[in-house]
Amino acid sequence: MKSIEKILVALDLTSTDINLIKYASFLSNQLKPKKVYFVHNIKKYEISELFKEQLKELDLEKMISDELDEKVADHFTAETDSEVLISEDPYTESLVNYIVHKYGIDLVVVGNKPKKKGTGVVSEKLMRLLKCDILSVPVEASPNLTNIWIGTDFSRESIKSFELSSYLADLTASKKTAVNVYNVPIQFTPYLDNEEMIPKIEKHTKDKFEKFLKRNNISNNEIKILRGREASVAERLSAEAENSGADLLIVADKGGNVFSSLLVGSVTEELFNRYLKIPLWVTK
Repeated sequence: MKSIEKILVALDLTSTDINLIKYASFLSNQLKPKKVYFVHNIKKYEISELFKEQLKELDLEKMISDELDEKVADHFTAETDSEVLISEDPYTESLVNYIVHKYGIDLVVVGNKPKKKGTGVVSEKLMRLLKCDILSVPVEASPNLTNIWIGTDFSRESIKSFELSSYLADLTASKKTAVNVYNVPIQFTPYLDNEEMIPKIEKHTKDKFEKFLKRNNISNNEIKILRGREASVAERLSAEAENSGADLLIVADKGGNVFSSLLVGSVTEELFNRYLKIPLWVTK
């Protein structure tokens, strides 16, 4: 796969910006990109009529730019070249998408917040618009990259996730774990003995897993097969990754059951909209 040479980090002037800048600094030390852009969109239309008169004489763009310049100078310690971009656009997602195209961005980094604290620029629209990879980083993300999990459904699309994990492992010597979550077909459960059926499904899944890896020349991965049980695939995958001390979860933007190239896979979309405790990297 191509290297990650240009990174865009989306900031929103909240307390999470510092964590995101620090993680971007850590990531830059690992990936050695050519440049990192820190982007903030000023939504003036959200400013109450009550404050417009007071703000009339102020250069809001310069004030915000100075504040972000200071934050980046204090917390982005990587040697990578960086630049702060400030803009005014009614739609943050459209602005980010425009910058991605203009500067040839390879990876967009966004914050992942609990719903009660807002979602920043993280939205379904952003996920669908971007043609580059997107990395969602929670506040408590630790600056480590030693344990990578890759979710797969054995589809052609998921090969991209393995290519990325190999690229990252070559740079960081990370351990890679390939994971598949299976569900027992509900329609068959009333008629079949679970104790007899589950081992057969697991064996079939393991055989399919090994053939998939061999066919696509994918190596040096630990294999994990998880039963979905009552939880969704996204819920089980994220919970197991977090409990196993994974530093990063990688999934492809689409899975094997997507009928249109314009659609985002349902598991990926659910993962992206969940509040995860570890970073989630979606390959495009």
